[in-house]
Amino acid sequence: MNSNWFKVVMKMTGVKYGKNLLLKGIPVIFNKEGAKIEIGDNVTVKSSFLSNLVGLYSRTIIVTRAAGAVIEIGNNVGVSGVTIYARKGIYIGDNTAIGGNCKILDNDFHPIDTEDRLKLLCDIHGGDSDLIPSKEIHIGRNCFLGCNSIILKGTVIGDGCVVGAGAVVTGKFGDNCVIAGNPARVIKKI
Repeated sequence: MNSNWFKVVMKMTGVKYGKNLLLKGIPVIFNKEGAKIEIGDNVTVKSSFLSNLVGLYSRTIIVTRAAGAVIEIGNNVGVSGVTIYARKGIYIGDNTAIGGNCKILDNDFHPIDTEDRLKLLCDIHGGDSDLIPSKEIHIGRNCFLGCNSIILKGTVIGDGCVVGAGAVVTGKFGDNCVIAGNPARVIKKI
C-alpha cells in the first residue's frame, strides 16, 4: 500500500491533515466515530523499520478510542514509531520532535479498581467506558521527546522542553526544562 492511497483512507475516516504530510511507511491511524484527529502542515510520520536508525519497534499508531476524543498535532512535527492513544485529548505543539518508540497515552487503558475492571470485561461496548481513568495531555511548542519516553495522562509539558530518553513523565512542567528519569523530574532549566 503506498502512502497516497493511505491518505485517501485517512480522509475517509475523518482524519484531517495539512499540506506536505510525509508518510515513511504506513502508520496505523484509527479515528473513532465522533472523535477528531487533526494533523498540521509539514508533518513527518515515520513507520518503517529503517526510517529512523534508533530502531523502531512498531509502526506509528495514532488512535482516538472514545467519542469526543481529540488528537491535535501541530505544524512541522516529526514522529517515529510513536503511539498516540487518546480517550480525552492529546495536543502537540508546533515544531515538536517525538523520538523513536515514544508512547503518549492519556488514559490507563483499564480501571484500577478490581470491580470496575470486571464490569469493563463484561461490557460488550467496553471501548467507550467512562470507568477508564483519562486526562488530557498538552505538549508545548518546540519540544523534543527522547526515544522510548512515556508521557502519561494529565501531563502538561511547557514550550521548549526536552524529555530524556526512557523518561516516564507525569505532572506539570514549565517552559524550557530538561525532564528526565523515572519518575521524571526537572534536571535542568534551559
